[in-house]
Amino acid sequence: MPIDGGGVDAACELAGGTPWGEPLSTWTGLAFVVAGAAIVVAALRARRGTPSSAPPPDGAATARLRVAFGVLVALVGVGSVVQHGPSPAWNPVVHDPPLLGALALVAADAVADLTGRRLRTWWWLAPTLLSVVLAATSVAASTAAQVVAAVVAVAASTLRARSRPAVRRRTVTALVLLAVGGGIGTLTRAGWPLCDADGPLGVTLQGHAVWHVLAAVALWVLAPTLGTRAAT
Repeated sequence: MPIDGGGVDAACELAGGTPWGEPLSTWTGLAFVVAGAAIVVAALRARRGTPSSAPPPDGAATARLRVAFGVLVALVGVGSVVQHGPSPAWNPVVHDPPLLGALALVAADAVADLTGRRLRTWWWLAPTLLSVVLAATSVAASTAAQVVAAVVAVAASTLRARSRPAVRRRTVTALVLLAVGGGIGTLTRAGWPLCDADGPLGVTLQGHAVWHVLAAVALWVLAPTLGTRAAT
């Protein structure tokens, strides 16, 4: 969260001096908006007949799924800008639900593929709506829900990549990007080794901003795997 005045905040960003507490993290939050728009455009183009090496059984349903994912990713960016920029008291309500929703959608799609079941919208929409309530009432509960959703999404996606060669390359690439971004984001937080307020630029590395960019790219890479199913 931003701090008042100058100094280094918990995300190890040199805060203060601008109307926004964390300017670099604010601007890089827009990477999710760009990624989300790219996902939506690609899904609509594919729906219009772009050939695929592994066409899904229901192109319209797959297009809708990917469009929903793209919208959620773009909203993650909007929430990130609100959280790291003006940071009003209600920022968790716009930041947390789309993030949990994107994770829940990825997890639900992977589980549906692994179990051979039809993906139901409520599998991912219900947790998203529940997250709105959690974010409005308890930030700690909302954060915990995101952690659970992330663990399930990563585990299900890993299992899917092992059994489904068609999605393996994209899934592994996305997971590596997320791991690298998460590692950098953690190591550059205040009190961690790569956060150095005495460095030549005040802070050696703006890790949370790096996380934004790598996570946005990872979601863009992963998007074309959504809705794909094993050939029957």
